[in-house]
Amino acid sequence: MSTTSYPTAANGPDLPLRTQALLLDMDGTLIDSGDAVERAWNQLLQELGGGLTFSHAMHGKPARQTLRELYPDFSEEQITAAHRRIEELEIADVAGIEVLPGTQRLLGELDAAAEQLGRPTWTVVTSCTRELFTARWERTGLPEPAHTVTADQVTRGKPDPEPYRVGAERLGVEPAQAVVIEDAVGGLTSGRAAGCPTIAVTSTTPAAELADLAGALITSLDDLEVHVDSEDLLVTRRGG
Repeated sequence: MSTTSYPTAANGPDLPLRTQALLLDMDGTLIDSGDAVERAWNQLLQELGGGLTFSHAMHGKPARQTLRELYPDFSEEQITAAHRRIEELEIADVAGIEVLPGTQRLLGELDAAAEQLGRPTWTVVTSCTRELFTARWERTGLPEPAHTVTADQVTRGKPDPEPYRVGAERLGVEPAQAVVIEDAVGGLTSGRAAGCPTIAVTSTTPAAELADLAGALITSLDDLEVHVDSEDLLVTRRGG
């Protein structure tokens, strides 16, 4: 294991960053599922009544948690029924899902680094359930990552730190040695609370809402590149 000192502040310094692994959100970071997400949620909210519509603040949190926040007076049975319904809607509607710029190249760099280092270098930490993750990921043509953390594999989802702590544990690194890349306030809050340096992607949420939660802002993964440096990964701005 490297003796390098890694950033200990959760938001950390700007790039470049020396790290052991990347913990990547899926929706809005690796793939664009925005239209499908909005269609499904707006359908559910219409069915439930109350005049609510989907907003970017709903990104990055498990569906059950979002439902509890939107409908605080619902019984547990009502929340369970609504959660079952949004799962059905989202799994059924994966039309238009696309791989975001830079995703395929960056994952290729990480896989090449993993082969060189002889250990895993990345995984996905998502607020989707395993079934929904699979439905969306299969549309991408990307190889499925090992050690994926889904919402139904943790007790408390984002913005709680548990998902990213679990992600770091599954890769065999300390949270301070794993950089979180996220597009949503809830996910960045989760990463910071876990003790991970964070990078924000400004794909679904205004940059002003993310700036205080991350050491660096990028527009997409196309802004980044990863190289092996000794036993570590060096994450830099592409072309920088």
